[in-house]
Amino acid sequence: PALRRLAHDLLAHYQKGTRPVRDWRTTTNVAIDLMVYAILSVDEKNQVLTTYIWYRQHWTDEFLQWDPARFDNLTQISLPIESIWVPDILINEFVDVGKSPHVPYVYVNHYGEVQNLKPIQVMTACSLDIYSFPFDVQNCSLTFTSWLHHIRDINLSLWRQPELVKFDRSVFMNQGEWELLYILSCFQEFSVKSSDSYAEMKFYVVIRRRPLFYTVSLLLPSIFLMVMDIVGFYLPPHSGERVSFKITLLLGYSVFLIIVSDTLPATAVGTPLIGIYFVVCMALLVISLTETILIVRLVHKQDLQPHVPEWVKHLLLERATILLCIRDGKKFSQSRTQSLDISRQVENNDSTAKLTPYSCEDPRECGAVGGTRSALAFAGRTEGSAALQEVLRETTAIRQLLEKREEFRDVAREWLQVGYVLDVLLFRVYLAAVLAYSITLGILWSVWRDA
Repeated sequence: PALRRLAHDLLAHYQKGTRPVRDWRTTTNVAIDLMVYAILSVDEKNQVLTTYIWYRQHWTDEFLQWDPARFDNLTQISLPIESIWVPDILINEFVDVGKSPHVPYVYVNHYGEVQNLKPIQVMTACSLDIYSFPFDVQNCSLTFTSWLHHIRDINLSLWRQPELVKFDRSVFMNQGEWELLYILSCFQEFSVKSSDSYAEMKFYVVIRRRPLFYTVSLLLPSIFLMVMDIVGFYLPPHSGERVSFKITLLLGYSVFLIIVSDTLPATAVGTPLIGIYFVVCMALLVISLTETILIVRLVHKQDLQPHVPEWVKHLLLERATILLCIRDGKKFSQSRTQSLDISRQVENNDSTAKLTPYSCEDPRECGAVGGTRSALAFAGRTEGSAALQEVLRETTAIRQLLEKREEFRDVAREWLQVGYVLDVLLFRVYLAAVLAYSITLGILWSVWRDA
């Protein structure tokens, strides 16, 4: 009976259409508070943040006061929210009406203080910066203000101390993708074109993405493919296996980018750094394949390949081997010197053989053999001259063929040495570029994560 009498007495002559003050000059002060319960979704493409908050507000209604002694010492009552005046406090960043449960009652105490507590699913516009994805930190604001009343009519204040609001994670669900860092709050006045001012209470919700899932699913596979590309340089350059291996890696990386394209956030104003990282990795794979093709073409054995120019030998087989600390550099120069000495000895032996076609150790044997040969020569000159000429012609052709083949082998060997040194040089340049790029990205992401 006390609750019914009190509710009937309070609402019998209540006018919910006017602000509940006895003097219209009195300002209604609305204290507000919020606690973040969950981060439901972050839509980078549409720049929308969906959160679930517990919102609280209280104000003083001068027409909802009573003496507890008249109503069985009753100091607090719940009344239907549709029956009393409620301030028109809205969030400026609202972009859509969320699925918020309806709370039909408010609490009122005997001093006229009204407490309105309700959960709200908030879909707000937020400027999301995805450049440091997946180590990004987002700062989204929730601005509470009266849509109609000026600051002379409705003023806003904070229910709790700012320090208590900042680090309050008592109701936050900490098992999702996003982690709540803190909530900042500040009061400010807002005016449009020198008109009357409006009171605003801003809450800055600062959240951070947990990067473990994206590190495992995006960064590690890309790093593994790049490591395999570097290991592929240890395949012999004169074999065709390296080219097919690099082409397979490039194809695998292309398939990997197609798979992860839906995972990367997309906006119309910017590209995350990880997207640039994937593009640069693809470019490095293409450069590696191009370098491999050039080296294979350089060292491939061809019969019509010219000799290595002297300036190339000087730069690559002498200077570059010292600069790159290649242990086989001396072997390269020694092998070239030995080949030159052998060719000179062969030419000297050939000239000597042409001058002295027959040789013997004993002079007497030489004289006897010479006399015998002269007699046989005179006797069988007419019979065997044609056959001897044919044998000499065939022998000369075979010798020329062998000398030409040996010359081709020397040329191929020189180009192979040049190709090996050039491959080592390009590999170290490529490795230095990859390491510098990886260290830069690692420093950036570590700074962002520890910020």
